[in-house]
Amino acid sequence: MTRINSALPRCLLVLGAGVLLLTSMGWSADDDKDRSDIDKRLDASAKVLNEIMATPDKAIPDKVMSDAKCVAVIPSMVKIAVGFGGSHGKGVATCRTEDGRWSAPAPITITGGSWGLQLGGQAVDLVMVVTNEDGMQHLLSSKFKLGADASAAAGPVGRDAAADTDVKMRAEVLTYSRARGIFAGIDLNGSVVTQDKDETRILYGTFVPFSDILGGKVPARGASEPFLAAIRKYSGQAKEHGELKPAAGVSNTASR
Repeated sequence: MTRINSALPRCLLVLGAGVLLLTSMGWSADDDKDRSDIDKRLDASAKVLNEIMATPDKAIPDKVMSDAKCVAVIPSMVKIAVGFGGSHGKGVATCRTEDGRWSAPAPITITGGSWGLQLGGQAVDLVMVVTNEDGMQHLLSSKFKLGADASAAAGPVGRDAAADTDVKMRAEVLTYSRARGIFAGIDLNGSVVTQDKDETRILYGTFVPFSDILGGKVPARGASEPFLAAIRKYSGQAKEHGELKPAAGVSNTASR
């Protein structure tokens, strides 16, 4: 009886710890569940950009980022093909405003298709960099087709690449993709980029025109900070240091 009584407090202690652990896990899951899809997409977009830029030999050149007019990130764009191909993804975009700051993010969708006998599927993290004023105006229109309204090309890679001398820099939109499926690459020509009106309402509480958001007329919400911080970090490095390769230990806050 003594052994049973002495063991009982320990059992209760273990049981109590287990209940607390399960409860905390439940709270964490509830917190994540309560977050909107657009909030999660903003975090995912920041993560995609950070991971791509963390691989120097395959990253977007600093010169491309420092000269960018707009940047759009679509995490996990899905392309499924069974006889005929199709693709769809949701992400966020931001543009430089007149004072050089980055605008609040605007939710976007990209849809497209490709003809041909294909079989398989892939998930692609996509980054689109608008390189000039014409491309920026196409994006501000809230709907444009890549390859038709705006010229698009696969962008040069490598953090230190001399992108300004690359023929691909003539394109209005440079595309970067990171495939995790069985396809080797992705063709964006014919894809249509539009404003995601539903997600815009969720993010800002009401519908706001694309041009107002990307033109800097709308303040960014707190949930946007991880994404905007990543954009500021990588778009400001080359400009601040005057070189393609950033110097170590220099703050990027001045790029706002």
